[in-house]
Amino acid sequence: MKRTVVAAAIGECVHVAGVMNFLRLAEASGWRTVFLGPATPISALLEAAKRENAQMVGVSYRLTPETGERLLAEFAEEADDLRAAGVKFYFAGTPPLARRARVMGFFDAVFDGSEEVEEVISSLKEDTAAEGEPLRYPQTTMERIEWKAPYPLLRHHFGLPTMKDSLEGVREIAEARVLDVISLGVDQDAQENFFHPERQDPRRTGAGGVPVRSAEDYRALYEASRCGNYPLLRTYSGTDDFIPLAEVFMETINNAWCAIPLFWFNQMDGRGPWDVAGSISEHQKVMAWYGERGVPVELNEPHHWGMRDAPDVICVVSAYLAAYNAKAFGVRDYIAQLMFNSPPGLSDVMDLAKMAAMLRIISPLESADFRIWRQTRTGLLSYPLQPDAARAHLAASLYLQMALQPQIVHIVGHTEADHAATGEDVIEAARMARRAIDNALRGAPDMLADPVLQARVETLLSEAKLTLNAIRGLAASGVEDALADAETLTRAVKLGILDAPHLRNNRFARGEVRTAIVGGACLVVNEEGRAVSERERLSLL
Repeated sequence: MKRTVVAAAIGECVHVAGVMNFLRLAEASGWRTVFLGPATPISALLEAAKRENAQMVGVSYRLTPETGERLLAEFAEEADDLRAAGVKFYFAGTPPLARRARVMGFFDAVFDGSEEVEEVISSLKEDTAAEGEPLRYPQTTMERIEWKAPYPLLRHHFGLPTMKDSLEGVREIAEARVLDVISLGVDQDAQENFFHPERQDPRRTGAGGVPVRSAEDYRALYEASRCGNYPLLRTYSGTDDFIPLAEVFMETINNAWCAIPLFWFNQMDGRGPWDVAGSISEHQKVMAWYGERGVPVELNEPHHWGMRDAPDVICVVSAYLAAYNAKAFGVRDYIAQLMFNSPPGLSDVMDLAKMAAMLRIISPLESADFRIWRQTRTGLLSYPLQPDAARAHLAASLYLQMALQPQIVHIVGHTEADHAATGEDVIEAARMARRAIDNALRGAPDMLADPVLQARVETLLSEAKLTLNAIRGLAASGVEDALADAETLTRAVKLGILDAPHLRNNRFARGEVRTAIVGGACLVVNEEGRAVSERERLSLL
């Protein structure tokens, strides 16, 4: 049976917006709520608490602190019998009155409006937990998603060129309680040469992220995060020595989930020592390793194609190949990453259609043993340099993303086009993101119902089936599962079935496809700029 909370603005106070927000969070946290409205007499509130057999009473007052203090003293005196009976009392008001309410010592929780939503949720869910088993800041991804719903987990990339600055930043972010997941961005030597000091170049130290060089460095970063809201930590899977790195990540930072591509982080993109076929095989082994341990896996695959100006249909196909391989290699919780604004220039309707098509094409793979979790993010290359414009872009992109009801939002900071985010930058970006998300959760229009969007989704799905069939047709005799076969997938890139303009003159790829933004979508075009259907493109290969 649900526990009950009764809440109201008392005395002459008519401001109830805060009360309603609190009750909305309470309902989402499993409470039955009773709202008594504005200017509620103390006696009426306490009578309702008794009548409803309430386990909690919420009190709000947002007028003069001196008047409020006298009113709260009167309330505490009249409510003492209920408090003695085990009823909990929460107060919310302006900061000056909240300070006085804390001094009283009567209220179990006092809010002044500066709290992050997790603090309120945590407080409410602690009260619904079994005696002696407080529920605070779950330390696995799936538990935290379920705990925080309907709000998505918030994630941000963070890593500065020195350990000192990175440690300070991690601690600062954790104490601000604005993120659920800190994604550690480490430098290239850490990703590629962690176990090979002889290959490391001191001149590259800190290039692209924090220069972790030992398991102790990872442990120090994790310890720095053990404060505030105890955010989860995660990092990318590296570009060599994949399994040994995975073992280090789990032992040191309790890696929240694995993030790895399928076709990338190798010689083709200059980020690792493996050839394409070899890296695909190694990535598949990593998926299996994490899958055996019940750790979620994200294949950050589609956006790598999108950032290289690949046509929308290739991005949709790569989304399917990523999810398909994750399932084939034993992943149980799959995080589908959906990067918007890639390439920059897509219209909102075409961008959202591409993402909706990705979700549609992978949804048949979902089963009791393969759960799909939606993670959205803003395009890495889409931010303008001008700070105010970048802030606007962050908020607008996130509001659009909420149409997909993501369980995880990867915030790409507004400083991305200018510099690596500091701790302060991350906190600012997270607070902007929270506002956009909160606005959407209060009730946004159903953007997915747009008939133009739906027509584009159907076109993408139809074309993607052609491309997938073309890949299947490349399999050598005896290959049982072409879409999970490293050699077949490698051949698809080499022959140009999977292709992107940025792969031109790449020895591992065909690199001949031309694309352009046409009608807000990224389409294949010929030399004259005419849009080419996927059927026609494939026939010309």
